[in-house]
Amino acid sequence: MALGSLANISVPTGEGNGAMLMPKLQYRFRVTLIQFGADDTTELVKQVVDVTRPNLSFENMEVHTYNSKSHLAGKHTWQPLTLTLREDVSNNVQKLVGQQLQKQFDFANQSSAATGQDYKFQTIIEILDGGNGEGGANTLETWECYGCFLVSTNYNTLNYAESAPVTVTLEIQYDNAVQLGSGVGVGDRGAGGSNVSG
Repeated sequence: MALGSLANISVPTGEGNGAMLMPKLQYRFRVTLIQFGADDTTELVKQVVDVTRPNLSFENMEVHTYNSKSHLAGKHTWQPLTLTLREDVSNNVQKLVGQQLQKQFDFANQSSAATGQDYKFQTIIEILDGGNGEGGANTLETWECYGCFLVSTNYNTLNYAESAPVTVTLEIQYDNAVQLGSGVGVGDRGAGGSNVSG
């Protein structure tokens, strides 16, 4: 195959094919939890198995008129994230998850936190380019989720027939999310947030 023909391996757009861009890869990512548990630590970063990216939905608001109806976007809802962590033999994951749960509710004394700022944390999900070592990794996309807390904690199962690591799955609710990267994204004023018109 002639080298020049590689530019045709794409979808025709009416303006020529153009070369197909490198896709982002699912396994090149990093998750950081800030003010999670009692310490700011990178321990959880090393034990992440998988995470869902933010999902957003709007309520459908029906406006009835004389002969018909129209639809408008109502209030929005950020769907919870799901984060799966491998547990380590030093119990570092268990310790941090337990500390976060205790911040939300003191189970021994049956006492809850006074305000959300006493227990809420920040979740940062980054898609990386695969770099490592001296050059480091470049970030292609970042989701910053604010006002996070644990909705549910699932310590999952143990099984004699499995050769897999023990995991814990966290469901994380958050108040708001911003998408950052080269270009514009959700929450970026350059995406048109300040210029929205009816």
